[in-house]
Amino acid sequence: MNTSPEKPRLNRVFYISASLIALLVLFGAIRPTLFATIAGNIFNFTTRSFGWFYLLAVFLFVVFLVFLAFSKYGKIRLGTDQDRPQYPFFTWIGMLFSAGFGVGLVFWGVAEPMSHFITPPYADTTELTVEGARLAMAYSFFHWGVSQWSVFAIVGLIIAYFQFRRNADGLISTSLSPLIKDRAYKQPLNQTIDILAVIATVMGVATSLGLGVLQINGGLNSVFGLPNTALVQVLIIVVLTVLFLTSTTTGLDRGIKWLSNINLGTALVLMVFVFFAGPTIFILETFTLGLGDYLQNFIRYSLRLQPYQQGTWVRDWTIFYWAWAIAWSPFVGAFVARVSRGRTIREFIVGVLIVPPFIALLWIAVFGGTALHLDLFEGTSIAQAVDADVTSALFVTFAELPFSFVLSVLSILLILTFLITSADSATYIISSMTTNGSLNPPLTVRIVWGILLGGIAAVLLIASGLEGLQTASLISALPFTVILLLMVYTLFSLLRKENVRKIK
Repeated sequence: MNTSPEKPRLNRVFYISASLIALLVLFGAIRPTLFATIAGNIFNFTTRSFGWFYLLAVFLFVVFLVFLAFSKYGKIRLGTDQDRPQYPFFTWIGMLFSAGFGVGLVFWGVAEPMSHFITPPYADTTELTVEGARLAMAYSFFHWGVSQWSVFAIVGLIIAYFQFRRNADGLISTSLSPLIKDRAYKQPLNQTIDILAVIATVMGVATSLGLGVLQINGGLNSVFGLPNTALVQVLIIVVLTVLFLTSTTTGLDRGIKWLSNINLGTALVLMVFVFFAGPTIFILETFTLGLGDYLQNFIRYSLRLQPYQQGTWVRDWTIFYWAWAIAWSPFVGAFVARVSRGRTIREFIVGVLIVPPFIALLWIAVFGGTALHLDLFEGTSIAQAVDADVTSALFVTFAELPFSFVLSVLSILLILTFLITSADSATYIISSMTTNGSLNPPLTVRIVWGILLGGIAAVLLIASGLEGLQTASLISALPFTVILLLMVYTLFSLLRKENVRKIK
């Protein structure tokens, strides 16, 4: 009898999704102007017509997760009742943070509060004032708090439940199998669901890669005078692609694990230094007040739209963030599930929904709070610099602190390792999704997806820069939001059938 493991097989999900992404890369490279025009029109239509849908969906995710954490279902373990966590808590959190929005947080930690400071979320708030600074911090907390991470937690929880509790594969379509059952259209429908998940993931990851590359270019421009151009950004993407493809050959327990620990450790060192070198008391007060404003206005911000007045602020910020998180969620969710075996649902939700957002809020209070203090009380013009070039935000702030050169170089390296970790783990997850959920996808498949990830990020940057990255996330997230809501319904239906009384 042959007991060797079955070799992962390519399927239609791989061929169709890879072909669609490759065609998009070619179209954007050949006709970048037309690509940008079409993307802009679709972006405007999607935000106007479906912004309400994104807001409601994410709010429902938060409510559902809080309910699960405090319910009897919280004691159910993601695995057998005897399984225990595979990774230590610090390593687990580091992997969550690196695979999640680590690179995005480094990008927006100063840029977002200062953007809101100079262009307030509400029209009746005067820019560059104390009231504007407080509102800027409150909204920044909201965007990087539990709402964003609820999307990752939903996908990760559902995949982990099916993969480790029910011994199924880690495909998105598998989580909907109780709804589809044995209908005649089961196979094509499953493949369509997985293709949508792959495309959403590629667009979400490409958005983060593009943001990171923009910031690396901004940092190199600020520190070394390297020009801030599309050519330089493409060269950075090429180098980055080579690095994360090299990393992906080392496997999950070596490359990604060690890089995750390095990322979290470096981020904490930077944050602690700025905390003490900056206005420490102001940072602590800003964090406390911002947390209070965030909790007090959570429902209001979660469901805020602008139907009675002209304005695009909510569309440009909150709706984009939620779409970005949803597009990113198949990858982050699958990765979070992969490293969370043995944890209870309650432990999983608390870990994913509380710890990374708490670190994110601390980061924003330290870096964003320092920049606000410099502008409000020390006469700097960081907000104007950010308004002119959003990629310079972190480095303009460092210029006002001791050891600015060292801080800037360390931050560039941190962004680079964050990008390598994210792209490495994303390549692994996408490859798994396109080889029937294999835990060891072939190296050739990972190389193909790595090249396509770099290619689509380059095309989006060349065609329309930051706007192109935002458009890609928002459009690809729309159909996947529907899938997520169906996944929530399926999970709850199955949890109700669990005999929770027998679980210890």
